[in-house]
Order: sequence, then structure tokens, then C-alpha cells
Amino acid sequence: MTLDNTELLRFTTAGSVDDGKSTLIGRLLYDSKSIFEDQYEQIATTSSKRGEEGVNLALLTDGLKAEREQGITIDVAYRYFATPKRKFIIADTPGHIQYTRNMVTGASTANVALILIDARHGVVEQTRRHSFIASLLQIPHLIVCVNKMDLVDFSEEAFNKIKDDFQTFSHRLDVKDIDFIPMSALLGDNVVEKSENMDWYGGSTLLYSLENVHIGSDNNFIDCRLPVQTVIRPYNDEYHDYRGYAGRIAGGVWKKGDEVTILPSGFTTKVAKIDSYDGELEEAYPPMSVTMLLEDDIDISRGDMIVRTNNQAEVTQDVEVMLCWFNERPLQPGGKYGIMHTTKEARCMVKDVRYRLDINSLHRDEENKDIKMNDIGRVLLRTTAPLFVDSYRKNRITGSVILIDEQTNETVAAGMVI
Repeated sequence: MTLDNTELLRFTTAGSVDDGKSTLIGRLLYDSKSIFEDQYEQIATTSSKRGEEGVNLALLTDGLKAEREQGITIDVAYRYFATPKRKFIIADTPGHIQYTRNMVTGASTANVALILIDARHGVVEQTRRHSFIASLLQIPHLIVCVNKMDLVDFSEEAFNKIKDDFQTFSHRLDVKDIDFIPMSALLGDNVVEKSENMDWYGGSTLLYSLENVHIGSDNNFIDCRLPVQTVIRPYNDEYHDYRGYAGRIAGGVWKKGDEVTILPSGFTTKVAKIDSYDGELEEAYPPMSVTMLLEDDIDISRGDMIVRTNNQAEVTQDVEVMLCWFNERPLQPGGKYGIMHTTKEARCMVKDVRYRLDINSLHRDEENKDIKMNDIGRVLLRTTAPLFVDSYRKNRITGSVILIDEQTNETVAAGMVI
């Protein structure tokens, strides 16, 4: 088995406190044989010291000591594992309302979100909140894991009721693909192995779904975008006239001979050659990192963007974004911040706060526009230099920005371009 050319799937977990997220990930790692014996022995020892029955698999992911002591997840923990079919990166994100910003960070690059629901409690406020954030972050696939089915006697009625409740509000979300799986992470039902206790369920297990969900079309292969990261000029005789523009492709399929426009200058030229670490490429697409050579000498530097001539990004200094606020100091209307968008850095001013979003009810609060830590709101920014943006719906890379406090250099917010 070679893992070099297997696909990488990133998924995130979300749910209320004590829905069993960490146990589920522990079970996934353990049953798919992705942990070492000594790791298992270590958590077995810790479990028995704490007087717990059996082995607490949640201890595999709760990495911080404070998390283990309180039995909660605070920070985003990334875990890596692989099966013969795929490689996986898991972002285990916290369930508490005061860690919304951690969830946004962990979920921003995910292909799949696992929304955990406790079978005894059904759809709760946190379920709606996390599903909304997953939809806001344009995560293409949701898997609703109805956990702790062993505590409701593996009842099909209980599962169907939760499924109906979830579907009544999920039609308001912007998610293309939703799947429901009844499971018990504690006992391992329907996580890696099919459950014998739920023969009424005809669907697949969680691991099977993760291995087979189609993620090839999650990238944007239509709109060609290459943010320039650096200009490559080797100063030696062999590559005397070499001038390449290196970066990670953010969208589209590129070929030699494509007509391209350079933003912001607007000059046009053609692609002469596409180089990569492994040599010249016939075509390139996201998320490949390449060096592009152009037919004409144009002054291009870091922060510029190469786009297809007949399909360009919007060049603007007024950017409207949905902003998730990360910092203890609230957003200052009229405040000035550093802004980073793809490889470009600029400064910006908060021109207007349109509304704050009440994440619990999804209502727009236009009266109280104070945006504090973990709040989400719609904000208009004015930048000092033009940015080359697409809407976040169209492209998650060219549609996202982060704001930086210039005094402390802290990242204070993440934004999705509307």
C-alpha cells in the first residue's frame, strides 16, 4: 500500500459538550488500528487510576492536561491517521459556546463536518449553532452522527425523530450533502464495524462514509487563480533568463498557452510553461504548488495574482465580509487593522458594521452591533490597496481574509467575503 498518492480528507467534529466527540475519534483511531500499543496502555492506566469502567478512548484526543482533568475539549486538537483508501486529518474542536472561534479555525479547511447529537437529548441549540457555522464555512459535506444509541436501547424511532428534527431546520443551511448515521462511540457500533444491535439501519458505517465521500469536486476547478507567493530567479548560468512566479493554485485548471491577466496591473500575456518540484507539468490545478513562466516580461511581485483573461477576480478596496471575532478586545467601528488575503498584505478600516448575527436564533441583530469575542457579524471594510477577491461561496481560498491587530500582531478575526 502506498500512501503517496492517496487522497487527503480533512474533517472536523462538532457538537455539544459531552456528546462524545473525543470518544468517537478515539474509537475511530482504535478500531482502524491507528494507535500504538503503548498509547493504548497509557490511556488504560489513566482510566483505571480515575476509577473508570473500561478504557476511556476520549483520552486519546484531549491533549491538554486541563482538558483531561475537566473532561472537556478546549483547544483544537489535530490528529492524523490513514487507511489503505485515504489519509485523514481530524480537527477535534470544542463544543462550548465560548470557543466558537476555535471551531471556526479548526473547520475552515475541512471537507466534511461530523455533527454529533446525543440520542437522549436530540437536536439542541449547539447542534443548530454548529451546523450553521459549518454552512457559513461552506463545508461541503455534513455527517450527522446520532451517538449514544446504546442509551436509548438502539431505538429506530429515536433515530428517525432526530433525523426529522434536524431536517426541519437544515433546509435553511447552505449545505449540499447531509448524511445520518446512528452509532455508539463507546461500544463501537457503526463507527468502523457494522452494528449488530441496529439491523434496521441499512446505511454505511462512519469510516466507510469518510473513505468514500466524493471530495474531488470540493475545489474550484473553474475560476483560474494563482496568488503569487514569490518570484524565482536563480542567478546562475544554467538558468540565466529564468523568471518564474511561484505559488499555490487557488482555483482552475491551468495549461500551457492559456491567456492570462496579471492583477492589479491588468497586463495580459500567455503561460509559457508550468514547472513543479517533479519537473514540467502539462496541466496544474488546486491544491498544487507550481512555478509559472510567462511569455512576456511583466513586473510581478508577491501579492499580485495571475488569473485567466476571460475570468477575472473582482478587484476592489471595499470588501463586505462575515467576520468571526477572535479577540478579547471587541471590534472597533472605524478601527484600523492589518488585513491578509491570499499572499497579499494591506491595511484596512472598519467602515460599517451591518449587523451582528445571533448564532442561537440565526436572527440579524441590527440594534446591538457590538462584535465581541466569538461573535459573528457582517462588516464592510475599506482597504488601503485593492484585493482580488471572489465570494467565499465560490472559492474558499480567494474568498477569505484575516484581520491583524497591528500593535500586538495578534490575529483578531477571520472573514468570509460575501
